[in-house]
Amino acid sequence: MALKTRQSRKLPQQPKVRRKSKFQADLAPAEDQMVRGLKQQLQLNSNTDFLSDAVALFRWAVGERKRGHRIFSEAATGERKELVLPRLERVAPELALPRVEISWTARELESLATLSSKEPARPTATLIRAMRG
Repeated sequence: MALKTRQSRKLPQQPKVRRKSKFQADLAPAEDQMVRGLKQQLQLNSNTDFLSDAVALFRWAVGERKRGHRIFSEAATGERKELVLPRLERVAPELALPRVEISWTARELESLATLSSKEPARPTATLIRAMRG
C-alpha cells in the first residue's frame, strides 16, 4: 500500500506593510503659535508635512556639520551670520569646533564671581512679554 501525503498549497507571501509612526509633542503655547505661524508662512496644511520638512532640514544641517562645514546666512549686503546650535556642534569634527579666547581682567573676574554667586535675578516684565511673543 502506497502512502500518499497531502501537500498544502503555499500562498505567495504578502510583503509586510510598515505602519506609519505616530509622533506627538507637548508644546508650550508660544511654541505652538510659532509652529502654526511657520506652517501658515510655508503654506503647509498638516503637521506631518511640517515635521517632514523640518526633519529634512535638520538632517541636512547634521550632515554639513559632520563634514566640518559651517552654516551661514548671508544678507544682500554681504553680512554673514553663522548658525551655531549646541546640538549640531556635538556632531562636528573636533577640529572644526568654534573656539573663543577671552582675556579677562582681574576686575572682570571679580565681577563675574560676584554675579555668579548671587541668587538669579527675577525676569523683568519686558522680558516676560518678549518670551511670550
